[in-house]
Amino acid sequence: MGILWTIIVGFVAGILAKLIHPGRNEPQGFVLTTILGIVGAFLGTWLGQALGFDAANNGVGIIGATIGAIIVLVIWGALARRRT
Repeated sequence: MGILWTIIVGFVAGILAKLIHPGRNEPQGFVLTTILGIVGAFLGTWLGQALGFDAANNGVGIIGATIGAIIVLVIWGALARRRT
């Protein structure tokens, strides 16, 4: 059940991140949006633990995952601009 919950939270966080930070070069489609949210959740968990906001062995919620996904989108946009 944990993997399914991670996929659902990742998908919702990816959608929210794309709504908050729209761009032309963002990942498109269900799979890439879900991967964006999952990577954002891992980044949000890591940042929360590094800054002392979150305890170890505790995943972030939808807000932390969305913040992490927005950070990933900003990095993605910066790298996509350099390529063109």
